[in-house]
Amino acid sequence: MDLYAFPPIAALLDGAHAVLMTLAGLLEPVIGIASAAAAVVLVTLLVRAALIPVGVSQAKAEQVRSRLAPKLAALQQKHKKNPERLQRETMALYGEEGTTPFAGCLPMLVQAPIVGVIYALFILPTIAGHPNALLEQTFFGVPLGASLAGDLATGTVSPGALIVFGVVIAGIAVVGEITRRVLRPQQPVAAPAAPNRADAAGRAGATGAPANPLAAPGVATALGALQFITAVIAAFVPLAAALYLLVTVAWTLLQRVLLRRRYPLEVTRTA
Repeated sequence: MDLYAFPPIAALLDGAHAVLMTLAGLLEPVIGIASAAAAVVLVTLLVRAALIPVGVSQAKAEQVRSRLAPKLAALQQKHKKNPERLQRETMALYGEEGTTPFAGCLPMLVQAPIVGVIYALFILPTIAGHPNALLEQTFFGVPLGASLAGDLATGTVSPGALIVFGVVIAGIAVVGEITRRVLRPQQPVAAPAAPNRADAAGRAGATGAPANPLAAPGVATALGALQFITAVIAAFVPLAAALYLLVTVAWTLLQRVLLRRRYPLEVTRTA
């Protein structure tokens, strides 16, 4: 079953498509033939701006989790042989903080339909039974409905298309690398008043487990690789969707950096 053919969703998509094409028409006298691509960028920015409260909620939840991490670790160590007691104590701890382990998840679920509808505008060849006019527009001579992988497979890729796709995909990869470097998991800081650092280091080495599991080399490498998956996806989706992905990852990076400053994470201190 095609979910996008479901009448309410098809009507919503059709309305969003009409708004997008109207915006492109309004921009055409100012920008010219790139007006459709500009409309994609502008709509993406408007949607991301509308979802700022979701980002704030997630940043707050992340801050709470970082603050509770040492207490949760202590509870797990204390009640590791009593799962039921551990669950009760964990929920009580979250209750004292006025939050739950699922804080930040609900906003993500709320934004999913919105993002899904917007993304569909950039990938579906037909909407509500009629052709998607957006994908018939061009950006620097490259159809917004063309994909790099598709053009390469059919041998129809042009030098201009290679440049446009290359810039967009490279931009996504660069943002991914900056995201990896700026938002990498923080290493724990040694406590200044540790009475016996040698013993503490020996205990850590004996277990082989870092204080921050996300900072482990293998996990950090995997998280870094995930940042570049979007760049790979951009090579297979229409150019309109690739532009959407570029704007989205750039916005997300900037938003997360600003929110991290507003809601900083606590760094676990080791003995």
